Amino acid sequence: MSVQDGGTPEPHDDPPRPGARRGRPRSEGVEQAVFDAVVGLLDEGVPLAELSIERIARTAGVGKATIYRRWAGKEELFVDLLRSVEPPDPVLPGTSARADLVALLESLRQRGLAKRSSALLHNVFAQMQAYPRLWDAYHHTVIEPRRRLGLDAVRRGMEQGELRDDLDVEFVNDLLTGPLLLRTVIRPGATLEPGLAERVVDAVLEGLRPRT
Repeated sequence: MSVQDGGTPEPHDDPPRPGARRGRPRSEGVEQAVFDAVVGLLDEGVPLAELSIERIARTAGVGKATIYRRWAGKEELFVDLLRSVEPPDPVLPGTSARADLVALLESLRQRGLAKRSSALLHNVFAQMQAYPRLWDAYHHTVIEPRRRLGLDAVRRGMEQGELRDDLDVEFVNDLLTGPLLLRTVIRPGATLEPGLAERVVDAVLEGLRPRT
């Protein structure tokens, strides 16, 4: 039971056993009902900090234990909701460093467009800074794995002789992702036009060619 909600399980639900393995519910409809409940409450103007598991369960028409069998707490639930409405993680072609990096940056561009067009994403991201636990959960389970994809792609390019290997891997990754992040976070009104990923990668790679 999540401490922050402080409630007890509904009488008709068995509480999760200590140490029991949590898993996805069999019904996709239950998961969607919970997601719809959260979205509906957010649309009504309920702040993230005031969304308790009890309130979400009541709105979705399920018991709290039904939610806890799928999610350990609000943070996990919110992160799964965000992932369900974001573009999927990219599948890297693996044919070259350029192809992999273009796929990664195109994924960042698509996420930037999704954030602009989705009221839900805009609402939740706007509140994340005031909700550190949610931001930490999102960063750990979503942002960091995507960042590792970029670092691995850069590292492979260096090992295969496609990129200079005398530079720090994280520095090179920042050079590549920086322009996209600038346009989606710091300058949210900047253009995210098709072909931007290719132009950024090609411009950066021009300075990353192995020295002869």
